Amino acid sequence: MSAITLEEKTGAGSLRAVWPAILGLSVVFLVEMLDNSVLNVALPTIARELGASATDLQWITSGYSLLFGGLMMAFGAIADRFGTRRMMLIGLTLFALANLAVLFVHTPGQLIAVRAAIGITAAMTAPGTMALCFRLFDAENLLMRATSLITTVGLVGLAVGPTVGGLVLQVLPWQTLLVMNVPIALLAIHCIRTGIPADDPAQRNTTPLDLPGAFLGTVTIVLALWTATLAVEQGWGHVTPWLAGLGAVVTAVVFVVHERRTAHPLFDFALIKRPAVSASLAYEAAVGLGMAALAFSVSLQLQLVWGWSPAQAALGNLPQIIVMLAIGPFVEKIVTRLGTQRAARIGAAAVITGLLVYALLGRYDYAWIAVALALTAGGMRIVATIAGVTVMRGLPEDQTSTGAALSDTSQEVASSIGMAVTGTIVAAALTGSLADITSGTASAHAFENAVTTATLALTAVCAALVTWAARRART
Repeated sequence: MSAITLEEKTGAGSLRAVWPAILGLSVVFLVEMLDNSVLNVALPTIARELGASATDLQWITSGYSLLFGGLMMAFGAIADRFGTRRMMLIGLTLFALANLAVLFVHTPGQLIAVRAAIGITAAMTAPGTMALCFRLFDAENLLMRATSLITTVGLVGLAVGPTVGGLVLQVLPWQTLLVMNVPIALLAIHCIRTGIPADDPAQRNTTPLDLPGAFLGTVTIVLALWTATLAVEQGWGHVTPWLAGLGAVVTAVVFVVHERRTAHPLFDFALIKRPAVSASLAYEAAVGLGMAALAFSVSLQLQLVWGWSPAQAALGNLPQIIVMLAIGPFVEKIVTRLGTQRAARIGAAAVITGLLVYALLGRYDYAWIAVALALTAGGMRIVATIAGVTVMRGLPEDQTSTGAALSDTSQEVASSIGMAVTGTIVAAALTGSLADITSGTASAHAFENAVTTATLALTAVCAALVTWAARRART
């Protein structure tokens, strides 16, 4: 389908022409990013009111993340066969009901079940966000602009989540943090129903769904994410992370063997071998690893080592939010002027530079942290937009939802690995708990040294991935 045909069919000659659809997809991505971060600030309140233990709180947060990250690939494949728009609308409806169910929660187990249901329904909607955006446009500049806008909304939501949660908790019960997702989901349903064309049966994937592959892929991703979570919370001195990691490796091997032998694989590995697709996935993994180091370390450093209040620490992250918002309108112009490959390399270099600034200078003055946050945020916005569009462009039309899920999953897994590496190195350096850190003490210096070591290690891996991706993209 040519660019003219598609844009004449949808009337999408500009973002303004299809603003209801862009609004709907933006708020879908927003609630996906906001959901976990906004609830974290309420965990102490939940522990008091429900009598939740530390293990309960772990599953309240990680249960959502495990199912959300683990099921995206499976639901992406289902959406390609069942209809991406239809799957999005069903997922949003169930997502609203799952969040509303928090009003009937009285025990930690019930809240864990609700969070699991929310994770499953969020995984139903996630692959469709970028796939439906590609249904609106074919012109590269409009796709880049729309993708940048949708991604900006989600990433800003992720960054301001704790601040929003803290403000809401000042005047309303913690259940409000989930109930407020209901009107947002209803708005998204209305916008998508009215603004996005119905699924075209001719563009659906007609091959049989690989159920064993979907099961094995889901188990592999869930175990990989769980391994990272356990490594942070329990450390590698416990046997559980090793068992989970071994299980992830075994199921991954079985998954690959199955996919290569089955007549109708869940995802054709030949598509990943395409230079544009594999390079973009490597860029996304690199960004996920790098950003995890800052997400784990900055707020802890500001509060535990420097003694800032939670509100001050939230304000300390403002450079990241400001740059994300400010650079969004210029991403398309940057790519147009520099070209896709050069812009991606420069964006990745900005992320790496920001990580180095934080690792080497962040302990000395907040100004260096602000510089690091600004550089990584700007680079991430450029790389994420380019990589997202390139992955989708490199796949057949009947596998766009699967491709979007693959892109999201690569970032989710990379981010979890980055968190696990940072958390493990920090835990190994401390003799007590994080709560024992006090400004100027030996534990504070040990924490800073560990953060430097972890950030430099992740920066080296990030640089290696970027180098490989840049060479691959030239192929």
